[in-house]
Amino acid sequence: MIPSAGLELPRPSRRGLLTGGLALGASLTLPGCAYIRDDASTDAPLPESAKAEIDGDLVYFNWADYLAPTVVKGFQEEYGVKVIESNYDSMEGMYAKLAAGNEYDIVFPIAKWVVKLKREGKIRAIDPAQLGNAEQVFYSGSYFNDPWYDEGSAASVPFTVYKTGIGWRTDKVSSMTGSWRDLWNDEARGHVFTLDDQDEALGMAALLLGYDVNTADSSELSDIKDLLISQKEYLRAYSSDDVNNMVGGDAWVHHMWSGDYLYLRNWLVDDPTMYDFEAPSEGCPINSDAYVIPTNARHPGTAMVFIDYLLRPENAIKNTKYLSYPFPVKDALPAFAELAKDAPACNVEISDLENENVFRLLGTDEVQRRAAVWTEVKAS
Repeated sequence: MIPSAGLELPRPSRRGLLTGGLALGASLTLPGCAYIRDDASTDAPLPESAKAEIDGDLVYFNWADYLAPTVVKGFQEEYGVKVIESNYDSMEGMYAKLAAGNEYDIVFPIAKWVVKLKREGKIRAIDPAQLGNAEQVFYSGSYFNDPWYDEGSAASVPFTVYKTGIGWRTDKVSSMTGSWRDLWNDEARGHVFTLDDQDEALGMAALLLGYDVNTADSSELSDIKDLLISQKEYLRAYSSDDVNNMVGGDAWVHHMWSGDYLYLRNWLVDDPTMYDFEAPSEGCPINSDAYVIPTNARHPGTAMVFIDYLLRPENAIKNTKYLSYPFPVKDALPAFAELAKDAPACNVEISDLENENVFRLLGTDEVQRRAAVWTEVKAS
């Protein structure tokens, strides 16, 4: 499909370009407290919410190219402020910057890192009463009124959600079965890619074996290792650049993030019917990003205004179309439904969010066991 004139197109997947392999290396170099169980007790009090009022320019810390530029430009023009942007290339890198005392007004962690930042007192409360558009995400019955990673949504506001599944070339492969076993597809031998992401690779194998995606059980990890090693005769490579691998023709079957598939299908290819996506029957990892305001933010009021601005449906629609990931803003959901109408497996329902296939923070010893298995798999 050829993009229409004037449509902003992002670079391929921030996850694809930035996350590959980083969790493995960083997890073993940060202090032991960098990984704690998400059922650990809360020690740090939650600093009070700021009022939503402009109190300076916005110091913004996010993945690169992860909001529509026109939305950021519109905020600057409407409120007469500058958005001073910094980027990170992993959650560990983000945490290290905050732990070192760097001052940012707004940060965008994935769910399991909200848990850690909140417990350590590194983020402040966000009062929905200060947000004129809060009802767009905290309406009656919304999952985000009380998500697993932030009781009562006391310190975060939802940003994006996504799932992990399998994309494939319909002109090359005709024997897909709707299972993670399709990453062992014989038709695609030598053209199969698994994401170069420790959580995603171990999680995929765990689901195929009927285990928890976060398992650190030694026996189960041994089974996962054997299963992933058995896949190697089918693999072209481990890579998280899923969009380029598919567009370039190297991948016929690719372990893939849902938003990346939609971006490829809707904006990058001339014949979208040559591609398809499945959410395997054994279950799919589900994840989400959130807005948070660090405790040491110098302009928390501006950050509150910025969050409220991004919750406006017209801005959420622009961001949805730019990224091809759904923003859980009620009046913007039809825009995502339109993007995903020919790829319904990419949709993320409330029932998906409420399952157990979310990546959680673990103890240091558990992280090390998982990292050791991933190292062995890749070195085999």
